[in-house]
Formats: sequence, C-alpha cells, structure tokens
Amino acid sequence: MAVLAVQAIRRMRGGAQSQLMLGADGKLWVVKFQNNPQHLRVLANELIATRLAAAVGLTVPPSDVVEVTEWLVANTLEMQVESGRGRERYVAGLQFGSQFVGGLMPGQVVDYLPEQQLDEVRNLAEFAGMLCIDKWAGNCNGRQAVFERKPRERKYRATFIDQGFCFNAGEWTFPDAPLRGVYARNKVYARVTGWQSFEPWLSRVENIDAGVLWEIAEAVPPEWYGGDTAVIERLMEQMLRRRSRVRELIASFRDSNREPFPLWDTGNTIVVPRQFAEVSGAGKFVM
Repeated sequence: MAVLAVQAIRRMRGGAQSQLMLGADGKLWVVKFQNNPQHLRVLANELIATRLAAAVGLTVPPSDVVEVTEWLVANTLEMQVESGRGRERYVAGLQFGSQFVGGLMPGQVVDYLPEQQLDEVRNLAEFAGMLCIDKWAGNCNGRQAVFERKPRERKYRATFIDQGFCFNAGEWTFPDAPLRGVYARNKVYARVTGWQSFEPWLSRVENIDAGVLWEIAEAVPPEWYGGDTAVIERLMEQMLRRRSRVRELIASFRDSNREPFPLWDTGNTIVVPRQFAEVSGAGKFVM
C-alpha cells in the first residue's frame, strides 16, 4: 500500500525538484516525481539503494511509494517542474518518498558541518559502511548526507540521503571509478585503519541473501522502469555478482591519489595478477 499525499508544502532544493509533502500517515515526505528532470529510473534507484542500506544497518530515512492524486496536482499551483521544455505539471500517480529528516518537530538539521564538528557526529563510522553500498551500487554521484541534532542533544547523527544516481542514474550500468560515490571530505574516513573499519556492513553486503534483493525489487512500481521486468531482474543479477567486488572497489579508492585513509597501513605489498592471487576459503581474493 502506497502512502497517500494530502498536501504539498514546498519545493526542495536539488536537481530532482522534489516536493516536501504531508502524507495521510501524518508524516512529512520528500517526494520525487516520475517526470523529474533527472530520469524516471532515479525513483527506482532511490527505493532500491535506500532499502539495501537499511538492510545492512545503515542510517537512512524510511522510504516508500507515495501516491499523488490528479486532484492534488491540479489544485496546487506550485506542483510544476521546470525542464528544457519549460514548465509543466508534475504527473500524478506513484512517486518515490523519503521521510523528511527531523519530521514535524525537528531539532537542528543541516547538510554541512565545519571540519572540527565532524568529530562530534555520533555515527561517523557509518561513512565507511555507506561507502560499501555506494561502491556496490555504482553511485556515480558524490555521497550526500544530512546531520540532525535533536533538542537537548550535543552530538549530531548523520543520515544518508539521495541515492538517485546509484546504478549510473538512468543508465543502469556500472562504470566504476575510484572517486565516484565518495563523500567530499576525507575527514569522515580519518578513523579507518583497515578492513575491520568497514564492519559489520561490508560482511553484510558480501553475504546478503538474494531473497532480500528480489523482495526489494518487487516493491518497485513497474512504471518506474518502463514495465519491463527483465530489465530490473538483470540489474538485480548484476548486484548479486558485484557483492564479491566491493573490497576491490574500496581498495581502488584507498590507493587513489586522494589518500582517504591516512591511518591504513598497507605495508609493502606486491602487485599480483588477479588470476594468480591467493584465494581464501570463502572463494574471495585476498587483497
């Protein structure tokens, strides 16, 4: 069952031109529409990647399908999207919704913290965990997060938002590159000392049950990917194969000239062709 939107509140910042809307459930939802300027498939990307991140225990907003009626679109002046063709009405129907961080009674929510305040983020270690998701899902955008501090709390908590450019946005391909899908500032990775810093999220990705992926895929409305089930099945099959490549992709970022993990001592290693690398008992390449 989709959440029914009952009121449009305001347009949000960002390229997707999302709307902040009140649902019949009494919650605030950031809603991305099918005819957003980015691509239809970013709705599917958001639902899939957000729920995968939630499945491995990362802090992401609850996500759902939100129904916006023809009446609400027709009777709300601001329900328009700007594109290269000019202004047009949002299409009614099933859209992607992400619960608004902070809800109806927010404390303080910001999308930027000064460098020194990042040390005060209570779940800073999760940036390493979210890197596992972004590399797995081929996020071709920079990692986005907002920071929430509830009333009478001193520390912020990071919530990871905006997964629309996973799977290379509307292409559903994986052109992997070391600096894709990473947060803009190295400070969030400063405490990484080795593979143990990516746990438990990395092991959860590598061992995630195929049934979890298929269940998430089944929750995606067919109109978000053109109704061709073979296309989304192929995407999920690629994701299942990519579970074993996440360490390789993180290592590529580690070894980049950005040097994101200053405390990670790799020692003196010898580069060995992949086909001759030692294989662990679990069938994974040791790096």
